[in-house]
Amino acid sequence: MSFSFVSVILTFVIMKVYDAIRQMEELTKAGKTFSFSFMSYSYDKNVSHGPVTVLHAKLLPSNRKERNQYSDYMLRYRDMDTYEDKMCWQPLLLEFNGEQLDLV
Repeated sequence: MSFSFVSVILTFVIMKVYDAIRQMEELTKAGKTFSFSFMSYSYDKNVSHGPVTVLHAKLLPSNRKERNQYSDYMLRYRDMDTYEDKMCWQPLLLEFNGEQLDLV
């Protein structure tokens, strides 16, 4: 008995980080939440506590440069489950609504 196998090649389209941020902005403007994950990192302490997943978030306006010199690289958001305002590094975003992200 012989078996014939069909090879299936799946091409995964990986969303770019800045495209995901634009979609986050659109969802926030529409009053909708989104999920995302990122690698935590504290510049001041030079430490990471591993990946973080936020299930229901909305973006907040970014800080002014006078308040945070790295504001161009930060993403401010509100965790809608805890109503806490938080920040993460844009280049460390990993997923958006279940889709893997690529920095390029």
